[in-house]
Amino acid sequence: MLLLQLSTCCYLLLQYKVLNMKKWMVVLLVLPIIAEAQSKRKLRIAAEKEQILTQNNLQKHVQYLADDKLEGRRTGTAGEKLAMDYLVQQYQLLGIEPKGATGYVQEFDINEGLQIEASTFLKANGKQLTLNEDYFPLAFSANATIKGSPAIALSEANQPWFKDLKEILEENKSNPHFDIEEAIKKIAKEAAAKKATAILLYNSSTIVDNVQFNKNDKSTSLPLPIIFVSKKGMQQYFTDAAATIQFELSVALSNKVRKARNVIAFINNNAPNTVILGAHYDHLGYGEDKNALDAVNEVHNGADDNASGTAALLELARKLKKQSPKSNNYLLMHFSGEELGLMGSKYWLDNPTTTISSNYMINMDMVGRYDTARKLTIGGYGTSPDWGNTIPTLAKNIAYKIDSAGTGPSDHASFYRKDIPVLFFFTGSHPDYHKATDDWDKINYTGINDIVNLVYNIIATTDNKGKIAFTKTREQQMGRSTRFTVSLGVIPDYGFTGTGMRIDGASAGKLAEKLGLKAGDILLQLGDYKFVDVNSYMQSLSKFKKGDKSKLIYKRGTEEITVELEF
Repeated sequence: MLLLQLSTCCYLLLQYKVLNMKKWMVVLLVLPIIAEAQSKRKLRIAAEKEQILTQNNLQKHVQYLADDKLEGRRTGTAGEKLAMDYLVQQYQLLGIEPKGATGYVQEFDINEGLQIEASTFLKANGKQLTLNEDYFPLAFSANATIKGSPAIALSEANQPWFKDLKEILEENKSNPHFDIEEAIKKIAKEAAAKKATAILLYNSSTIVDNVQFNKNDKSTSLPLPIIFVSKKGMQQYFTDAAATIQFELSVALSNKVRKARNVIAFINNNAPNTVILGAHYDHLGYGEDKNALDAVNEVHNGADDNASGTAALLELARKLKKQSPKSNNYLLMHFSGEELGLMGSKYWLDNPTTTISSNYMINMDMVGRYDTARKLTIGGYGTSPDWGNTIPTLAKNIAYKIDSAGTGPSDHASFYRKDIPVLFFFTGSHPDYHKATDDWDKINYTGINDIVNLVYNIIATTDNKGKIAFTKTREQQMGRSTRFTVSLGVIPDYGFTGTGMRIDGASAGKLAEKLGLKAGDILLQLGDYKFVDVNSYMQSLSKFKKGDKSKLIYKRGTEEITVELEF
């Protein structure tokens, strides 16, 4: 009986151990699942916190940069300098090293050339003429204020003189070496010697006179004011050649140079190649540069253009500083002068603040209005085969469209022209573009967050590929207008400060390429029309239509070349 009881006890004990072991086995099997779930939960929470942090930072950056106190961040102004100081402070807080010429900053000049001051005026018999419509001073005019009682038909000492250019234009219409400016200077010097107090030029003929205000003229001022009066001005204010005119004139010209500043930082992984990440931070100010699309004299805050891209770059920098793929270094550049013609990016490329082997460049400009209806445009898609192999997978949850061209109206174009692969992120134009209504409360911060994550993932995915391949693409033309029916297909260099229009390149397959034009050529004349800058080139182009034959005169180095063309 005792033996039976002992056997029963042993059996029960064994059953208990087996049951207990099974429980422990279940526990051991379940533990990794619980640990993995906890790990995933922690990662999810961390990712959610990172998303919230990024989104809050994006809004904070945009709200500051698009605040009225920055007065629209116009290039070279106190407001832009406040933005510059903010960017520098952010990089200091992130602990990212400076790579400008002086600390984080690279300063450069925006030479606006000669400007006609607001105090310039012309009155005839008490009526004020409209500047640039009825009249304009020439660049070599003296600064002076005078009064007089002249008659158009008389040339009296101590009075203003009128001079019709008709005769001299007719005499020289077949002279290819005739220079209207030299002829005017000769007229003015002779008139000054006979004590004329001013010269008012006009052209009663139908011959193109090519008299224009050349802001890049560097010649010495003549001793008296020199004014050109348009046909409209003559017909409205100076119809009676014998009548005495009560005349008042003031000319005030000044040369203006603004200081612009790029902001540059660097994440150094001691890698052989460097990825360039960029966004411009300048905007329109009060619209003083005539590039706004509204007529209001108000602050243009530029929340989308381009506080959005600037904020995105700051957050991308923070993420890369926290955890960056290590096979590349990262050069982070905030450009100034973009709104004036990509001046900051061009200046850096001509005056680099560091020696790097450039891998590729990503530019973010106007990334603040993303939604499923207004898709994200990814430009530069054709500049490397790697983009086609990478982006479709990474952007599968984003509504986007592609543009293969490496050029376009933003800073990536400057790098593309140096044979560097580029990407351009842009969420499209909208009714607030270049208007005072582009404010921070219209920005989709969740959308910018998605774009920042996409750019980071592109960087991470291409990290192990070494230096990616570059491919040439079609060129987009800048400065196009629907009022033109013809085009040469050239890319203007908006930063050129000489006479004429220097070009950055010729579009593939367009007329300029067929004519043999190259980057650095300076266009001087199209048919009868000479031009001194981009604007006067555009005016000349508007005189032609498809099928017209003409000639183009341009300068390459010291050689002046003439070519025949047909639009």
